[in-house]
Amino acid sequence: MQILQKLVPIALLTFVLSSMLAMGLSLTIGQIITPLRNVRLVVLSMVANFVLTPLAAIGLAALLRLDQPFGVGLLLLGTAAGAPFLPKLAQLAKGNLAFAVGLMVLLMVITVGYLPLVLPVFLPGVSVNPTKIASSLFFLMLVPLAVALAVNARFPAVAAHTKPLLNRISNLSLIALVLLLVVTNIKNVLAVFGTGGILAGLLFIAVAFAVGWWLGGPTTDTRRVLALGTAQRNIAASLVVGSQSFSDPKVVVMVVVVMIVGLLILMPLSRMLVKG
Repeated sequence: MQILQKLVPIALLTFVLSSMLAMGLSLTIGQIITPLRNVRLVVLSMVANFVLTPLAAIGLAALLRLDQPFGVGLLLLGTAAGAPFLPKLAQLAKGNLAFAVGLMVLLMVITVGYLPLVLPVFLPGVSVNPTKIASSLFFLMLVPLAVALAVNARFPAVAAHTKPLLNRISNLSLIALVLLLVVTNIKNVLAVFGTGGILAGLLFIAVAFAVGWWLGGPTTDTRRVLALGTAQRNIAASLVVGSQSFSDPKVVVMVVVVMIVGLLILMPLSRMLVKG
C-alpha cells in the first residue's frame, strides 16, 4: 500500500503536465482570443464560475452539514474552473467549439490567480498557504501551457506529431490516478456514502449547470458551452491544491468522487442536448 501511495503524486504530476502540454499543442493564441471578444458573455461566464458556483458549493456544504473535509473538497471544485474536458463536451453537445476553447483557457488562467486569493477568505479556520498554491498552479499548469503554445506556433509539425501521444498519456494517467486514489483511500471513499457527499456532488453539478445555462447568452450553442463549462470543474487544479495544502485525504477523495459523478452525468447529458 505504501508503494501505491508513493505513486499517487507521480500520477498526478503526469496527468497535469500532459494535459496542459496537449492542450497548448492543439491551440493557437488566435483560437483562444477571438471567441472572447464578446465582453458581456465573458463577464457572465466569470460571474457563473467565480461567484455563483463557489457560493453554491458553500451553501450546499452548509445545508447538507457535510464534514469539513468533504465541504473543503466541494469548495475546491467550486473555485477551480477551466476543465480540459470542456471542448470534448461542447463537441458532443454541438455547442460553440471556438467559445469552448477560449473559455476553457481563460477560466483556467484566472483559476491560478483566483484560488490562492479566495481560499483563505472562504476557509478562515483552515490554514492554507496562498503563495504555495499560486506557485504550484503557475509552474504545473501555466508554464507548460505557455511552452506548448510557443512550440505549436514555431514548430506546428512537431506539435501535431506529439499531441496524440500526450493525449494518451493524459488519459491513462488520469485513469491511473483515480484508481490509485480510490485504492489507497478505500475506507474514505466508502465513508462518503451516507454522509451526504454524493448528494452534495449531484446537487452541485445540477446547480452549476443551471447557472451556466441561465447566463449563457441568447443563443443555444453558447448556453450549452457555458452550462457544461460551469458544471465540469478543473480536476487538475483541485487535486493539486487538495493534495498539497490539506493533510486530510478526505478532501481529495471528495474531489475524485464528484469528478467521477460529474463525468458520468455530463457525458450523456452532452449527447442529450443535441436531441433536445
